[in-house]
Amino acid sequence: MNSVMAESHRVLLDTNILISAFVYGGKPEQALRLIFEKGFILVTSSILIGELTRTLLNKFKVSLSDVLAIEKVINETFQIVYPSQTIKVVRDETDNRVLEAAVAGRCDYLITGDKDLLILKEYRGIKIIKPAQFLKILEVRK
Repeated sequence: MNSVMAESHRVLLDTNILISAFVYGGKPEQALRLIFEKGFILVTSSILIGELTRTLLNKFKVSLSDVLAIEKVINETFQIVYPSQTIKVVRDETDNRVLEAAVAGRCDYLITGDKDLLILKEYRGIKIIKPAQFLKILEVRK
């Protein structure tokens, strides 16, 4: 591993990105795979895990056994944070929960497809970007 990539970046993947990675693949899945390959630290919170599992079960009709398998992988490979700070920056409360987790996890990147978060570009030093932008950053750093 070269010295540029040796430092462990902390990354939060918004629920919409995790769902896209699991259900559709594409750039969100590529980003998730590269994060694992590079040894970055993936951050989430119990609130975001709950949102993910509810959405996979109810909206996408993913089987309970598959959702439990995804949850198991997340619990074993992600750092789960418990935000103590309430943030009210964007209009959608669920988006504020994402920011809280990213701040509590001292993340370098928040990867999302959510326009309300993307418009911020950065929050408390956390770069808020789309999966394609993240992939470009990793490509440049090779």
